[in-house]
Amino acid sequence: MTIFYPGKDNMYINITNKCTCNCDFCVRLQNDSVMGNDPLWLEHEPSFDEIKEAFDKITDKEQYKQFVFCGYGEPTVRLDLLLQVAKYIKEQTNAKIRVNTNGTSDLVYGKKTAPMFSKLIDSISISLNSYSSDSYDELCKPIYENTFDSIIEFAKEIKDYVPDVRFTVVDVIGKEDIEKCKKIADQVGINLRVRHYITQ
Repeated sequence: MTIFYPGKDNMYINITNKCTCNCDFCVRLQNDSVMGNDPLWLEHEPSFDEIKEAFDKITDKEQYKQFVFCGYGEPTVRLDLLLQVAKYIKEQTNAKIRVNTNGTSDLVYGKKTAPMFSKLIDSISISLNSYSSDSYDELCKPIYENTFDSIIEFAKEIKDYVPDVRFTVVDVIGKEDIEKCKKIADQVGINLRVRHYITQ
């Protein structure tokens, strides 16, 4: 069961396969893994003790610039566990901690979650991927209503608690839609990163 997997200078953390969206372009629809690692489909959702045990087996932890919660699911559906793991990693290393998220944690928990990230998460990357609620629903197929508006609100709030916040889009949405997303990012006051679509 793959919980930790390396990629370039980072170590990624796969804590769940559950997701609040079913995006048309999701890499997990194409392959069982990324970057040549073992399959990322989990046998079961790992407990904190299982994650801790896997982390403790990583040799030369200081070689990694960041530990990134990502994997084959939306990590914030297990936000309490994510933060527990982040705290443990910070106690053991000097590495930065990033969360790659679709920004739906407020909808998952039914409350404002941004303050929970404070002092534990150094960077957060929020998948925007579209410029309007209708187009987002069509492309990302979220399980919650009004997901797009909730993501924008979450992005505005998380700036007060996490030092480095950015939106991301995948380049497959096209230049025109990317420009529309950039305008939204500018309005919110955070950067936009265009990610190349990976298939493996």
